[in-house]
Amino acid sequence: MKIAVLMSGGVDSSYSAYLLKQAGHALLGVYLKLHGKEEKHAHYIKNCEAVAKFLNIPFEVVDFQEAFKEKVYQAFIDTYKSGQTPNPCALCNPLMKFGLGLEFALSRGCEKIATGHYARLEQVRGVLRIREAMDLSKDQSYFLYALPQRAIDALIFPLGDLLKSEIKPKALAAMPFLGDLQSYKESQEICFVEKSYIDTLKEHVKVDCEGVVRDLSGQVVGTHKGYMHYTIGKRKGFSVKGAHTPHFVVGIDASKNEIIVGEKADLAVFHLEAENKSLPRHFQEGAYMVKVRYRSTPTKAQVRLEGATIKATFDAPVYGVALGQALVIYEGDCVLGGGIITKSA
Repeated sequence: MKIAVLMSGGVDSSYSAYLLKQAGHALLGVYLKLHGKEEKHAHYIKNCEAVAKFLNIPFEVVDFQEAFKEKVYQAFIDTYKSGQTPNPCALCNPLMKFGLGLEFALSRGCEKIATGHYARLEQVRGVLRIREAMDLSKDQSYFLYALPQRAIDALIFPLGDLLKSEIKPKALAAMPFLGDLQSYKESQEICFVEKSYIDTLKEHVKVDCEGVVRDLSGQVVGTHKGYMHYTIGKRKGFSVKGAHTPHFVVGIDASKNEIIVGEKADLAVFHLEAENKSLPRHFQEGAYMVKVRYRSTPTKAQVRLEGATIKATFDAPVYGVALGQALVIYEGDCVLGGGIITKSA
């Protein structure tokens, strides 16, 4: 089988390519140029070339920077400007990596596309679904919720049944030169953010703009640095006059450059609505486990699909829910689909 391996220049995708080569597959290594950080690209392309040479596989660099800038990067900026909190990785996966990337792979005669993502695949009632990784501490199924079925059917995740802790030693044993490759900090979650999302936003919009802090009754109780500095649940970086208990951001009014604060109990949410991105039209209403952000604990909710809107009612409150983030529905440990959160109550 001919497989396109999306290579990032890191250990995970390199070891994924190694495992597939060992299994006897014909491979094409592919590096997608997405963000505009050319120095970073140069480092990682050099790494990919070294791995491709070692494995004796063809390697291509594909430039999708314009499409990425329009569909992912600009959406990141616009979402923060609107007072919401974007999830660029969840947007990039269906549009870029497993959208344009998959189209490129198919155009090169590949039957499947593989990555170093920590996720698995499983048949559920005759439909192939994305499943949580065995290593739940590194599971990335949440970010893959919006993939179309066509992409899911073409996926291979070589690392899904492995623990992150065992991969690096195995990869270095198989390819000792990996230890000398240039790398960036693994903690960097968004590829185009070097330091913080605020620094990235400052390249395009005025972020530092002092505004007022209001309480839930509408009274002015303090000041803040500019609404884009804050996401729902944040408790630092603003002043509340005479406060004796911690205050949290519970709302953001971008049009007025105001934030609304309350106590922790005020962050509780029992009902959510989301713009559907991937739940099938024949979705069956019922009780499911739901995640409202990447690191959140799955929470039981009654979920139904009304037209293009997902509605979820939780058995117990969820906290720190930000508009713009993904609402992802699981059946057991398999992803059924999800959408972008548009309303909470």
